Amino acid sequence: MLLYIPIFFLSPALVLSSDCPADCSCPGEDSIFCIHRHSRTVPSVTATTKKLYVFLNGIEILSHNDFKGLGTLILLDLSQNELTEIPEGVFGTLSKLKNLDVSSNQITHIQKGSFSGLVQLERLYLYANRIQSIHLEAFKGLDMLLELKLQGNQLGSLPYIHFPKLLLIDLSYNNIPTLGVSDLQTPHLEALKVASLGLTTVNEALIISLKNLHDLDLSMNQLAEIPQALKQDSIKGLIKLSLAGNPLGELRVEDFQKLTGLQELDLSGLNLQGFPSSFFQIFPRLTHLTAAENPFNCMCPLAWFPVWLKEEGVNLWRPEETRCHFPLVNAGKKLSALEHKDFDCPPSTTLLTAPLAGSTPVSQLTTPSPETPHTNAFPPSPSPPSEETVSLKTPYHSLPESPVSSSSTSRKLQPHICPANICLNGGTCHFDPLGLLTCICPIGTSGLYCENEVPEQPKHLVTEVSLVAPAIPNQPDAISSRQVTSTSILLDLHRFIKTRPHLRGIRLTYRNLSGPDRRPIILSVPASYPEYTLRGLRPNCTYSVCASPLGERTHYRSNMSTEAGSCTEAHTAVVSLTSPETRVKTLTLMTYTLIPAIAALTFVLGLALVAGAIVCVRKRRQAKEGVELEMCPAHLGPLEQEEPKACLESVVNSSVPHNQAGTDQNDAPQTQPHLKQNGNLKHDVSSTQGPCPSNNNLTSSSPSYF
Repeated sequence: MLLYIPIFFLSPALVLSSDCPADCSCPGEDSIFCIHRHSRTVPSVTATTKKLYVFLNGIEILSHNDFKGLGTLILLDLSQNELTEIPEGVFGTLSKLKNLDVSSNQITHIQKGSFSGLVQLERLYLYANRIQSIHLEAFKGLDMLLELKLQGNQLGSLPYIHFPKLLLIDLSYNNIPTLGVSDLQTPHLEALKVASLGLTTVNEALIISLKNLHDLDLSMNQLAEIPQALKQDSIKGLIKLSLAGNPLGELRVEDFQKLTGLQELDLSGLNLQGFPSSFFQIFPRLTHLTAAENPFNCMCPLAWFPVWLKEEGVNLWRPEETRCHFPLVNAGKKLSALEHKDFDCPPSTTLLTAPLAGSTPVSQLTTPSPETPHTNAFPPSPSPPSEETVSLKTPYHSLPESPVSSSSTSRKLQPHICPANICLNGGTCHFDPLGLLTCICPIGTSGLYCENEVPEQPKHLVTEVSLVAPAIPNQPDAISSRQVTSTSILLDLHRFIKTRPHLRGIRLTYRNLSGPDRRPIILSVPASYPEYTLRGLRPNCTYSVCASPLGERTHYRSNMSTEAGSCTEAHTAVVSLTSPETRVKTLTLMTYTLIPAIAALTFVLGLALVAGAIVCVRKRRQAKEGVELEMCPAHLGPLEQEEPKACLESVVNSSVPHNQAGTDQNDAPQTQPHLKQNGNLKHDVSSTQGPCPSNNNLTSSSPSYF
């Protein structure tokens, strides 16, 4: 017995394992993981537990006894359950708790004392709920709070937030159109995330009060220009800035002069066509740049950009979504993967002047002209070159005539040379009287290089032909089309769902890029559908399909090429006239039209034959009775035909008056004439006729029914 005592004391882990709740795991002495328990109550744990993870359990209600005696608990994770409220004082005994996560539940309101007693709390996560209101004193007493996450709720306003030590607050994806100094009393705040709030401006006083601000996320709002708050001296300490998805106009270098300390900059989805090389010179510390979802014009003025990325060591985030839209030769290509030759820059040209007699040829050396700030790929008007140099390094520099002095009046410059392929879509290169290069664009195009196609008004009986850029390869979490027919597209959503564990649903937005009506059609699909088929599409058309998490606000702008989220393009198949489906339809049509017609014709012919047979039989019987021998003359011989004719004529010529006279003379009653019918003709034939050798047997013949 004494031999087992040392083993008992040497194995404390075995003893503790017996205190682990059912359906839970206890990897350490003070940590308990209860995942997928499918229980509606909080498990009972030992008083020495410091970290308790109880997520994906289906818990609906919290009670005061759930955490009784857990005074040493420092971390509590109740995320991804079914909680609808946080009762007052339910965490009152957790005086040492520093991390509380109740995200991804069904909470709609935060009460006054929901967090009372949490005097040591540092991190509070309430995101991805349905919170509509928070009591004004709900956060009272949380003086040690460092992080507060409220993104993805339905808040229309904020309570009084006074956190002297708060470093991060995330209010993104709510409905708070204004945000002032009174809303955030957080002097030491370092990160402010206010994406998709509907902001039209940024309060200057608020930004000035945040002297320690390093991270600012203003993406997916309604900012029409760079806010004045970003032009203050207090913003010099900003390290990370996101302006993605705002309807900003042209970016100007002077708007970013105070942001010299930026290390990360997000300019995605701003409808930019390019940058001038001087734009990024004001960010000497820049290490990460995001410029996805912009229609870049990959021509010679932007040839410096890939070179600058490599030489400066700047990481381009989302490179798969940073692609060229113009010209067509580069459409769909990754901007960072292009080489200098791909931008079709003309070579530097040396112009020789015609020498005077006894003089040496003078060469005009090429030097670049000074550049001015500009944010799109269309270059500005160049400054006049010096008298000694002429530049041809960019396609938009002109070739002015060299100055003519009194001693060299016979000098002649060669004609201005247009760089190859500088004008697109059939445009014609041209130099104006001042020597500036311009492009004369044909009808239906516009732009400095005729790179923009102007859509024509739809006409009747005219088929619209659209040029579709090559499909962009899918990013790791993008959607894709697995099968395409003439009227349907099968979407693969496996990766989209897998990379978003808290996905409530999927918003599918698709549009026809090949037709005049490109209005988006929006569908809501459950997150449990890894595949979905779009039906009722038009054949031989290109469709753009985008997926985004359901519940997130997306601001559609007419000048954006795609919606927010992961997108793909698919081209529906062409319906062939010789396809098996068409042949089956043709055979079916023949079956339902030709066969009934033949049957009807056969039926009519049959009736005609029967009617003819009946008529012939009747005529034969009448021939035997001798009533109308002329109806069947083929059965009588030449001599036999004359006698019936004579008898028939005698009958026909004898009229009623003649018969009446015969009656008067003989004073004898006459037998009633038999009524004979042949078709629609009626003949009165007397029972006693004159001498007619061929009709002596008529009285004994049976009557005819035809």
